[in-house]
Amino acid sequence: MAAPTPGTTHAGDPLVLGIETSCDETGVALVRGDTLLVDAVASSMDEHARYGGIIPEVASRAHLEAMVPTIRRALGEADVDLSEVDAIAVTAGPGLVGPLTIGASAAKALSIGLGKPLYGVNHVIGHAAVNQLVDGPFSGRTMALVVSGGHSSLLMIDDVATDVTELGSTLDDAAGEAFDKVGRLLGLPYPGGPHVDRLAREGDPEAIRFPRGLTAAKFQAKHADDFSFSGLKTAVARWIEACVDAGREVPLADVAASFAAAVADVLTAKTIAACRRHDVDTLVIGGGFSANSQLRELAASRCAEAGIELHIPPIRYCTDNGAMIAALGSAVVRAGVAPSDLDVPVDSSMPMATITV
Repeated sequence: MAAPTPGTTHAGDPLVLGIETSCDETGVALVRGDTLLVDAVASSMDEHARYGGIIPEVASRAHLEAMVPTIRRALGEADVDLSEVDAIAVTAGPGLVGPLTIGASAAKALSIGLGKPLYGVNHVIGHAAVNQLVDGPFSGRTMALVVSGGHSSLLMIDDVATDVTELGSTLDDAAGEAFDKVGRLLGLPYPGGPHVDRLAREGDPEAIRFPRGLTAAKFQAKHADDFSFSGLKTAVARWIEACVDAGREVPLADVAASFAAAVADVLTAKTIAACRRHDVDTLVIGGGFSANSQLRELAASRCAEAGIELHIPPIRYCTDNGAMIAALGSAVVRAGVAPSDLDVPVDSSMPMATITV
């Protein structure tokens, strides 16, 4: 369990139980106000590694087995009785349908059994909301870059509970997805992201000039805030093929470093340009890929140059977890948003305009 994080709590703040099952982590957390009481996670990543990717059926079964033990562990570590919970928040999307259904079913059962309101919330927005457990409530308009295995989304947040606008997203491969695919090209274990990141630290990020997708002038009118990494992934594959065909040894570290530099360059350049266009001086970066070292370093450098205040949660809050869902649930409850119906559906492609279902 991650150590509880200090936050802002006021008398009467609801105790929110958050459940996250969008992919392969079963996350359960308890949040009161902006204070995290406990964050318990059970991961099935090792079960997917041998397949080289997430198998939805395997993930669903793992969630089913882990759900009750993880809820019990969270309650025990927080020394909280289930009857003390005031509301239940659960990921309703986006994500894998099978895993989402397991989490939603558990949340609905708890809602019925406890007689407490249920809130189906947006997983991607949760990745931004979790920063409130670290740095407190967002003050004014905030830009959020959420980057993970399946998402590269640029969000403008006026109120995380009621007013979020998606400015742009990935048109093909997300940043984390591209890292996993390039990791496979380099012969690295799954998931490729962390392995590519470690290897990149040993290489020269300027050794190879890989393309920067959707950054040319001709794309700015229509895709200024969108991302595309499929072409970059293909360019890496072609470069490796040419190297092998020429009988040369592939400089793995240099390829990893140059590829990672291209991704970080595009993400940070487009995001800071969006901050300037919309006159936003606070940026939050979240999602699993925000753990990437080159992205963190380049974002810190460029934000400092641009006078933008940067917030990136600790790495333990970057990957999928219950804390992000409980944090968003807490914000939604305090904002007076109406609860979800008990027949709330899950949505694998939930739009960013939907904060709660």
